[in-house]
Amino acid sequence: MSFFWQTMRIRKTIGRAVLAALFVYIFWLGWQIVRFKRYEQPSPSVPSASLGPFPTEIEGAYHIHSRNSDGSKTVDQIVKIAANARLDFIILTDHGKPNFATLDAQGKKEGVLVLAGTEISSNRGHLLGLGFERPRDSTFFSSEAELAAREIGALGGFSVIAHPYSKVPWSWGDLFEYDGLEIVDADSMLKSHVLRTLVYFPALLVKPTFALLKLIKPPERALRKWDRLLARHFLSGYFSADAHFLYSAIFPVFHLHVLLEKPLAADFGEARRQVFDALRRGHFFSAVDAAAAARGFRFWLEGAALRIAAPFPFSHETVIIRDGQVIRRTGENDLTLPLPGPGAYRVEVYLRERTPLDPRAPWILSNPIDYERNNR
Repeated sequence: MSFFWQTMRIRKTIGRAVLAALFVYIFWLGWQIVRFKRYEQPSPSVPSASLGPFPTEIEGAYHIHSRNSDGSKTVDQIVKIAANARLDFIILTDHGKPNFATLDAQGKKEGVLVLAGTEISSNRGHLLGLGFERPRDSTFFSSEAELAAREIGALGGFSVIAHPYSKVPWSWGDLFEYDGLEIVDADSMLKSHVLRTLVYFPALLVKPTFALLKLIKPPERALRKWDRLLARHFLSGYFSADAHFLYSAIFPVFHLHVLLEKPLAADFGEARRQVFDALRRGHFFSAVDAAAAARGFRFWLEGAALRIAAPFPFSHETVIIRDGQVIRRTGENDLTLPLPGPGAYRVEVYLRERTPLDPRAPWILSNPIDYERNNR
């Protein structure tokens, strides 16, 4: 009997320890959720002098899958979610060579500009084609990455390397025919950090944006690769939703802020051209908008100086990078920086407030300005 009661006491002790640990976990997670807030700007209006050559700014989510490939919802269902998230545009990228059903779903729906490209499974990895004209139904893009990029370009489009270090890692070659590189993508973030996903899984049910922010890790490897590529090629960097499910949770997190010289056209064809042309030219910035509202950021060349506008009332640090090297850190909201010489210049902005976002992960990521290119 003594052995029986000893076993029971051990079980009770273990049970109490488990309950105590569960209570601590629930309190710890609940306290973080309660304290979480998204930093807002008191007014959406930004002085026109701070907007540089791009007075119009629209926000959207890029790299989205529907039931036309391996997504969990129809295009119409996704559009409703995007409208509820107050997105100006979405870019569908269903798998195909190309995916004709998704191309045919483009249009203005529920007040959202619905654009489409395609995701190609190539010999090097996954490649996104964007902005191309609809080919004939008998036309299919090559499975050879460089050839597919040229085929997309021949149809007026451009290409972006998808999730280069996850899922299907990109196989880098000597030839480079591409126009963009994904720096962060939500789907890989969810699947790669399994332990962290389990830890914050209850928060996905209660406060999904908080949970997703906790899963974002500094994209150091992708940023280093981008800087090395910029020494030889101009290419844009993207924060990618890569949404297959959890659209309502993912859409508020990663936004592309597209910068336009004039308001978005009412005509769909012209509006489509405006957005894809801006993306092709790198006239956009990526932001983790679930952490803080990023609208109003600008980065442009003015004579022999860089102008940076970061008109945010909350604490932030702006980091200016030239050819992969940090040349300036500042907390100023408006900065004019004389150029020290030719090079590829880009900006990272970090939140310096209390936030679930890792302080080493950029909140805003600009696209590069090549000073030498702009002065040829």
